[in-house]
Amino acid sequence: EKRQTLLFSATYDNAIRTISKRIQTDAVSVKTTSTELPNQIKEQFYATQNKEETLIKILSEFKPDNVIVFTNTKIESKELAESLQSKKIDALAIHGDLEQYERNDVLVQFANKSTPILVATDVAARGLDIKELSMVVNYDIPHGNETYTHRIGRTGRAGADGIAITLYGSFESDKADEYQNGSREFLDESCLKGSTNFELKPQFVTLVIEGGKKDKLRAGDLLGALTGDAGLDGSSIGKIDIYDRQAYVA
Repeated sequence: EKRQTLLFSATYDNAIRTISKRIQTDAVSVKTTSTELPNQIKEQFYATQNKEETLIKILSEFKPDNVIVFTNTKIESKELAESLQSKKIDALAIHGDLEQYERNDVLVQFANKSTPILVATDVAARGLDIKELSMVVNYDIPHGNETYTHRIGRTGRAGADGIAITLYGSFESDKADEYQNGSREFLDESCLKGSTNFELKPQFVTLVIEGGKKDKLRAGDLLGALTGDAGLDGSSIGKIDIYDRQAYVA
């Protein structure tokens, strides 16, 4: 009987209010201040005849540390990640067809810098907590301005500068025109100076260990084993994530 129920939401529309009334009693509403600084995001739209080639040119020119590339379908996310890999650009896909353990694998590798590019659908990207994201690319124009805002809002956080790039083909020109607001740059792919002959490799690789919290495994145990018995230098060890049955070491 003595419990407190709290509800958090990035947006607070009528649907959220209905949920609040159903599960909370005499709830106090707390809102963030209106003086919060907006994300510092440079927004560019590129007209292109070949999205994949243009994407590679963008990666070559900007050389971002990490990127989320948004597609509108899970098939496209899978195919794009595989195509980039075949061109020696390290990328992993995350979409609704992945099992939870596969999803964990992908997210851990992206978070610990074992893959620089995450190709994602909107559904799969919900709730991702990825700090210091250099760039967001809309490989497909999103369905609606709200989705666009959610996508690009993942970069440029905590005072850092971010880049949000949207690609569109000739058949999407009308959709792109809807995003004209005077502050967004609309450019042609010919403006890019990057090369399509570009390789992008991760800073780390990830070691997966079949043991976790349920086995009383601790980060110190892994660090000791890798720097002791395995003979690795301590500076070579990156982020360590421990789940119930598995551990990941960058």
